[in-house]
Amino acid sequence: MANTYNVTEFIFLGLSPNQDVQRVCFVIFLLLYLAIILGNSLIVLTVVTSRSLGSPMYFFLSYLSFVEICYSSTIVPKLLSDLLTVRKTIPLWGCLAQFFFMHFFAGTEIFLLTVMAYDRYVAICKPLNYTTIINWQVCMVLVGMLWVGAFLHSLSQILLVFQLPFCGPNVIDHYFCDVLPLLQLACSDTLLIGLLIVANGGTLSVVSFVVLLVSYAVILLHLRTRSSEGRRKALSTCGSHITVVMLFFVPCVFIYLRPSTTLPADKMVAVFYTVVTPLLNPVIYSLRNAEVKKAMKRLWTRTMKLDDK
Repeated sequence: MANTYNVTEFIFLGLSPNQDVQRVCFVIFLLLYLAIILGNSLIVLTVVTSRSLGSPMYFFLSYLSFVEICYSSTIVPKLLSDLLTVRKTIPLWGCLAQFFFMHFFAGTEIFLLTVMAYDRYVAICKPLNYTTIINWQVCMVLVGMLWVGAFLHSLSQILLVFQLPFCGPNVIDHYFCDVLPLLQLACSDTLLIGLLIVANGGTLSVVSFVVLLVSYAVILLHLRTRSSEGRRKALSTCGSHITVVMLFFVPCVFIYLRPSTTLPADKMVAVFYTVVTPLLNPVIYSLRNAEVKKAMKRLWTRTMKLDDK
């Protein structure tokens, strides 16, 4: 660990070396970040204030929106400040903190999406036992488990990064601190640590992704026995979940399940899962879910009435 102190800060190359492009990017990402905060906050507020959205499914949905806000906030504010500066630096410990919390909230989202798939499986395949199986006590236990799982995942990642000696180059060709750029800066053989990191992050992503796909395949097969109206409602809900799963997991698998090499497309792929996915989450769920749309309309109506008073 002593060797890591030879480098006290890292320098990001960012999205582009062109100052004009950076200014345009600042405006775009500022608007996107505000949309992420407002959109996901609206989901949380709608679920919390609406009696019709009192089921565990909407509780998990509001939790997902909260996690999306936290996840994007570990990266985007630093990106915005760097887009306005020529020299984009981050202290060593700031880099490690960003790395830890990014993987913590990403792990939380992975486990939460898995829990949401289980919730939909029970609701559709075992509807008579749903309130018994997915009660509020179970919800609290599941939330506690996913936080613990995410913490252990992130802790194992950061402990592996702690083993890397940073004693030479400190320029990161990226806009945030992540596994592959840090592996490239280490001044030692990173093959074993790289494999362990891939085994941790990549395997978690792939296994969770496969479990989710199998879960939704079972749900879709079960829907053949439902009425057309029941099928339509279930497909609308599951369609939203599957869309979010694909948007989040496909880029993650592309980044983390491969040897420790960087590709030119990595930055754009990273933008997708750090900015675009948190942005699309509230859009997908609000547009595809009739109950959420109705609750939002009621919230808007109540707000307008209060303003009139």
